[in-house]
Formats: sequence, C-alpha cells, structure tokens
Amino acid sequence: MPQTADDLDAVAVRTWCSLALDALGREREAIDAINVYPVADGDTGTNLYLTVESAAAAVEAVFAAHETGTSVPSTADAVRAMAHGALIGARGNSGTILAQLLRGMAEVLAEGAGAGRLSLALTRAAASAREAVAHPVEGTVLTVAAAAAAAAERPADGAGAPAVVRAAYEGARTALDATPGQLAVLGRAGVVDAGGRGLVAVLGALVEAVSGRAPERAYEAPTAPAPAAAVAGVAGDCSAGDGPQDGPAFEVIYLLEAGDQAVERLRTRLDGLGDSLVVVGGDGLWNVHVHVDDAGAAVEAGVEAGRPYRIRITHFAADRLHARPEPAQRAVVVVVPGDGLGGLCAEAGATTVLARPGEPPASGELVDAIRRAHAREVVLLPNDGDLRHTAAAAAEQARAEGIRVALIPTRAAVQGIAALAVHEPDRSFDEDVVAMTAAAGATRYAELAVAERQSWTMAGICQAGDILGLIDGDVAVIGEDVPETARKVLDRMLAAGGELVTLVLGEDVPDALADRLEEHVREGYLAVDTVVYRGGHQCAPLLIGVE
Repeated sequence: MPQTADDLDAVAVRTWCSLALDALGREREAIDAINVYPVADGDTGTNLYLTVESAAAAVEAVFAAHETGTSVPSTADAVRAMAHGALIGARGNSGTILAQLLRGMAEVLAEGAGAGRLSLALTRAAASAREAVAHPVEGTVLTVAAAAAAAAERPADGAGAPAVVRAAYEGARTALDATPGQLAVLGRAGVVDAGGRGLVAVLGALVEAVSGRAPERAYEAPTAPAPAAAVAGVAGDCSAGDGPQDGPAFEVIYLLEAGDQAVERLRTRLDGLGDSLVVVGGDGLWNVHVHVDDAGAAVEAGVEAGRPYRIRITHFAADRLHARPEPAQRAVVVVVPGDGLGGLCAEAGATTVLARPGEPPASGELVDAIRRAHAREVVLLPNDGDLRHTAAAAAEQARAEGIRVALIPTRAAVQGIAALAVHEPDRSFDEDVVAMTAAAGATRYAELAVAERQSWTMAGICQAGDILGLIDGDVAVIGEDVPETARKVLDRMLAAGGELVTLVLGEDVPDALADRLEEHVREGYLAVDTVVYRGGHQCAPLLIGVE
C-alpha cells in the first residue's frame, strides 16, 4: 500500500517505481504518438517505460536480498538501486535524462527523505540533468523538471512530503502545457513535449506513493496530437539541440566505465561529431547518448575514454522518410550469453539480445527486440530457465500488439543453437515451432564454471576456485582444471548416447582445448560429430551441448 508518512522510506521508493511503471505502461502509446522532437521515431514512451522497468527491477533485487523476516532495505539502498537501475537500463534521450533526474534525487535522498529533502532532491535532479545535456533547449523535459523543482520550494515551512510532491506535480503539469509555445516544432505539431509528459506521469506516481492517493487531476493534453502526416519530417525524443530535419543518421548509446577526466574529453569529442549529446552517471559508470553520422567514430571515442559496452546503434533515416519496410513473415529472437554467439545467431538471421552475468534482460528489452525483428510471427528463445517468466511477459505484451509469438522454453544457449539450426521460415509457423522445440528438447546442456566460495553441491563440497561441471543445471562434476572436468562432463553426457557435440568456448579459453576435447570424442565415441563456436567476452569458460 502507498504510505502517507512524512518520510520517503524504502517501501515508498519501491511503490513509486511500481506505480511509475504502471503509469508509463498505460501512457506509453500516447507518449510515443506525440514524439516529434527532434527525430520523429515514435519511441519516447517506450524508452521511458524500459528505463523505469530497469529501475524497478533493481529496487526489487535489493528487497529480495533483505527478505529475512521483517527486514527491509534502507532508504539509501533503495534510492541508489533505483538510480543505478535507471542508469544501466536507460533508453533514448528522454530515458537517459530521466536516469540522471533519478540519480540527482538519489544523491540527496540517500542522506534523508523528509519534506525538505524531497524539495532539495528535485532541485538537484533538475540541475544535474541540465548539466548532463550538451546544449539544453527550453520547452523540453528539462524545462518541466525545473518547474517541478521550483514549485516544490513553495509550500510553507512545515508542510509535509505529500504537499511538496503535489506542488511539484502541479508545477510540472503547468510547465508541460506551455511547451508548445516554447519549442516551435511542438507548436507546429500541436503537441506537448513527449519526454515532459512522461516526467509528469512519473511525478504523479510519486504523489500516490507518498500520499496514498493519486493526483486529483489526471493529466490530459491541452491539444490533440497532430496526424502523422502533419508531423512528417519533424523530429522527436530529444531535449538537446533543435537540429535540422535532415540531421545525423544514427543514434548511438552505450554504457561506459571511465574516469571523470576521460569523460570530459569524451564529451568534447562527441559534441564535435554530432548533436543531441547527453552523458549521465558518475562514480566510474556512465550512460552515453549521441546522434551522429559516423557511428563507428562515436564508439571509438568511447573505447579511447574507457570500456564501452551494451552498445546500441539505431539508424533512423528511414523513419524520417517514412520508408519502413513491410514486416517479414517470421523472425527469431534469441537471448545469447556472449557477443560471439550473438554474431553467430545474427548471421543465421536472428535478432539477438545480449545477457550479461548478473544483468538478465528485462521483459521490456525482449519486447523491444521482438519489435525490432519487424515480423508478423516471432519465435522467442530465452536460453535461460530463470528467464521463463520474463520471456512469457514479453511474449504476452507482443501478442497484445498483434504479433504472433511462440515461446520455446530453451534453458541454455546450446538448446537455442539447436533450435535455430532447424528453423525453416518457409514452412508453416506451427510446424516450424514444433521442429525447433523438438530440437531444443533433444539437446542436453552443460556448463563449466568457477566456484566462487566453498559450498555444498549435488556432487559434494566444492572449494573456491574449483571447476564445476553443471549438467542440465545441476553440479555433476567437481574438478581442479578445465580440460579434465570437461572430459568427465562429456563422458557422463555421452554415456546416454548422442550424435552431435556442440562446444562453445569462452573468450579466454585456448583453441587447443577444443582440439583436445574433439579428439577425446572422436577416439571414444564413434559416429559422434563435434562443432566448435566462440562465445565471446561474456560467455562462461565452456558450454557443452549433446544431441
């Protein structure tokens, strides 16, 4: 239940995230529809939803770690998790700016969350977001955030937190209604700023989380969105730079591990490469967003500054020309644990989602991949048993959008490879799904991992540093080195028969290991073939499939 206390505690932060996600889920399509500045790609609502979904997931993870009786996280832990989750999951320019707004609030609320601190948090949020944008423009989400902060300072001394957040919400509403008069592209299209409208939804959720009641006046746009034809060529989703309609062709986004000085140099270089530059974050982790014509140069700049990852490059020139291709009949969306497998699956025609250790993709990320596949029929391969609920939620949301989705519950990457190998888009959807499901189900899977600590397993007690051989998810072999453990795992799996062994090597595993294991299979098991792939940076030391 939303609280009504004067302090914003961890439970209220959790409630705020949940309510904000619900609000953006309801308004996502409406916000997408008014996304006309400065790239008309119609995704601001979706980007804000995905950003808040990541923030909410991070807060839930903190609560899960404290589920011991009545124990709950501290407010500081909750707001920091919210800010970190938003940072690593930020999408698009508006999502990136929202992440910085939440980070600014977290810096203040981690030290206390009473009414006065809430007002200060909103002020810090607006200031830090404006500093993160290379060339701020009025009439955007930055203007709405500043108005919310100014309004939050007006309640009389002694007013409680509910009064502060209600004032902020009303100030944001008023500022949002004025945005068409501040930014010409909005006025021509007859819409308010899409990012600002999303922020109003987030602040409305904060009102309900703190006061226990939703705002008395739900937001309604003062003017109806213009028809799509009226805004053709008018751009959307950015709050930095009123660039020309034929602006840069690519949106580049990545997370970056780098120091402050390196990031300052990066800002200067990226500002010279393109526009709509927003760099948010701190403490060694940053989210970088820019629009450029040379996407490679933007990524190379990140490599020089530090370690970029989760790199996303979107080409939206076709959106400006309204030259969207006709949807394909069928596509496959695959979750992969390494960039090497991502390349392999992409070569096979699949749309990939990269899953990193400790950072499983959220349902919104899977929905986004299904949309990017741009097909009427989609086969979804999660390749992880822990993703079954997330994948099911993504499939259900995509079905609600009119896409026919079949979820094959693959539990490992090697099962996904087996399913993709028999995929035939020319046969009927049902026949294709049955064949892919059968191939995945006929593939036993194993993984080698390094034990992080002493613990009990199905195979006995392991020590930190031991090599664990997991078969079908359970520890079956404990060894001292990778080659010997791998041979024992293969022997156990092939004892039940098999025709094909698939080996996926991690980045630091030498090719010689694959040669030795292939020789072991050839000498000990007649008529069993072996194929070898490279998994890449994020992959486990060794993945094994037997079918």
